[in-house]
Amino acid sequence: MAGRLAILAGGGALPVALACAWPGALRVVFDGVAHDLEPPTHAHRFERLGELFAWLHRHNVDRVVMAGAMTRPPLDPTAFDPEMQSIAPRLVAAMQTGDDGLLRFIVSLFEERGFAVMGAHELLPDLTAAEGALAGPATHPGVAGDTARAAEILRTVSPLDLGQGCVVEAGLCLGIETLQGTAFLLECTSRTPDSLRPPKAARGLLLKAAKRGQDLRVDMPVIGPDTAAQLARAGLAGAVIEAGRVMILDRDRCVAAFARAGVFLLARRL
Repeated sequence: MAGRLAILAGGGALPVALACAWPGALRVVFDGVAHDLEPPTHAHRFERLGELFAWLHRHNVDRVVMAGAMTRPPLDPTAFDPEMQSIAPRLVAAMQTGDDGLLRFIVSLFEERGFAVMGAHELLPDLTAAEGALAGPATHPGVAGDTARAAEILRTVSPLDLGQGCVVEAGLCLGIETLQGTAFLLECTSRTPDSLRPPKAARGLLLKAAKRGQDLRVDMPVIGPDTAAQLARAGLAGAVIEAGRVMILDRDRCVAAFARAGVFLLARRL
């Protein structure tokens, strides 16, 4: 008999979409981590990963998908089960390497125990977009140059394991996404004095793209409906996403939101 899929869920719409598309999947949530899944869900503690691995095997799980927003939780070493105690030294080392290194370590834990780690985009193929215009008004002539400049910036900082977004306007970098996320980047952009920005005729853009060598199964960039209004408030013309390597959450709502806000959404190969 074929094994089952387990959704290891954080917050947001992506775990919900996966649960709807894969109704037979087990829905695993974690103590202290907000989620939006409807019951039935199965709660586990990060401190007791050994119990989680055993529970997944008992329920014939052979594939897992990690989806949704999840911050690094505080861990209580006194609650570690024996397997977590054996993992702890490697976990501490991985936590010093940045998000990409930590996620790679977590993937390796599941793979070492016989689980295939799937990407949400492998289970929901419509999450990503082929190259082309997706929503909103036509782009202006400066988009190609600003996209190339933003891509160059993200390639340069990629080895430092920083963010997956960059705002460029008339060739000038107005900000790079870091730990605070895209909404914070766009809020900061909106506060940039007009004296530091080019004329409004040359409105800039947000580029969202995967880091080089990034494991897209567990850390693919995301854009969603809320980004449209944030772009408009920041005085930007729109967003460019890397074709095939950025997830679009709730695509119909996203397309409608970009059209309503009067900003473009474009997918390009980088």
